[in-house]
Amino acid sequence: MGVDYYNILKVDKNATDDDLKKSYRKLAMRWHPDKNPNDKKEAEAKFKQISEAYEVLSDPQKRAIYDQYGEEGLKDMPTPGSGGFPFGNGGSGGSNGFNPRNAEDIFAEFFGSSPFGFGSSGPGRSMRFHSDGGMFGGFSGGENLFRTYSEGTMPRKPPPVESKLPCSLEELYSGSTRKMKISRTVVDSHGRPVQETEILTIDVKPGWKKGTKITFPDKGNEQINQLPADLMFVIDEKPHNTYKRDGNDLIINQRISLAEALGGTTVNLTTLDGRNLSIPVHDIVSPGYELVITREGMPIAKEPGNRGDLRIKFEVKFPTKLTPEQRTGLKLALGG
Repeated sequence: MGVDYYNILKVDKNATDDDLKKSYRKLAMRWHPDKNPNDKKEAEAKFKQISEAYEVLSDPQKRAIYDQYGEEGLKDMPTPGSGGFPFGNGGSGGSNGFNPRNAEDIFAEFFGSSPFGFGSSGPGRSMRFHSDGGMFGGFSGGENLFRTYSEGTMPRKPPPVESKLPCSLEELYSGSTRKMKISRTVVDSHGRPVQETEILTIDVKPGWKKGTKITFPDKGNEQINQLPADLMFVIDEKPHNTYKRDGNDLIINQRISLAEALGGTTVNLTTLDGRNLSIPVHDIVSPGYELVITREGMPIAKEPGNRGDLRIKFEVKFPTKLTPEQRTGLKLALGG
């Protein structure tokens, strides 16, 4: 295949557009010539390679041709003006067909404006490359630019933006798919803030607990000279009318009469996934007694197929008064 663009960008062949952007952002910042004044020649070569790889893989048409025919296939593409794809000039490539765009143009378009302090003259093109026409030509302020970079003007990533995601106990028991519509500010290629809406899908897994975090990288608001924040959803549990969660266990309170506590009863309940359970109680329900039904609690997220327990706690309702006959009968029956 010749040049391995996937390896250059450190992504696999199934990489998404977000994967490509994330990797390009990281590598372009690392190998930008202004950040590597002591190894400028190596940095220029790597920076150019990274930019060329990103330009090809981020374009569906170029990527498809590259996947099928390799780098040579790109060189055989139609030249500008011949009814083919209008690619820019500059950089290395075939004498006919694909010529990668200026690496700094890609960099400037990607970040909106340069994080290294140089201005812009024309769409996406840095002033420093008009000094002598060379792709990495001399620039009198190079040392100052690197000093500015090292002093912290490089785009920084703000902390994640957190939002609560309230879920019913039923959703956390069986799992669910939630669709969240978000609206955020992004910076376009000209450095202007624009509004963007998107639908995010969250697959709530059975057994997830309150506090579980789901992160969507770079889906927060974006500002000029600042990387977009990550968007983070934090699972919260809605109160349930019947059940209470305790870790992986479910607790239910059952009120019974004194006669049922002494003579036995049956507890009928509906599970969180809609099954009807009929649970016989043969033991004497004394104060503090708890009936444990194994594996009828919450699913355990890290142990697929396993569940916690269902714990039934009883509240015994005592009679407010007894007739003389009932008192006598109870004394006789209980051996009093």
